[in-house]
Amino acid sequence: QGLKPIVPTESPSLIFGTTTKFASDLPADDSFLGKNKVPDLQKLFQKADGLPVHLKRGLPDKLLYRTTMALTIGGTIYCLVALYIASQPRNQ
Repeated sequence: QGLKPIVPTESPSLIFGTTTKFASDLPADDSFLGKNKVPDLQKLFQKADGLPVHLKRGLPDKLLYRTTMALTIGGTIYCLVALYIASQPRNQ
């Protein structure tokens, strides 16, 4: 007889019975859409004021940046200390 092709004889059953809604089908006054903030943010981030992008929004960005840098430096120091302690032989 030879090899038989593995082809399902019936179509698989529908797993999810809901239909997909496209954004173009939704009414424009839905409450979840809100105000589009992208143009405002584009103006802010593309302003030529000499600041890097990750610090453009002021104090919250500075706090996040400094916290991240402090945690990174602290973690590096902790790892180096742990490696130093692990490399020392134990006294009996």
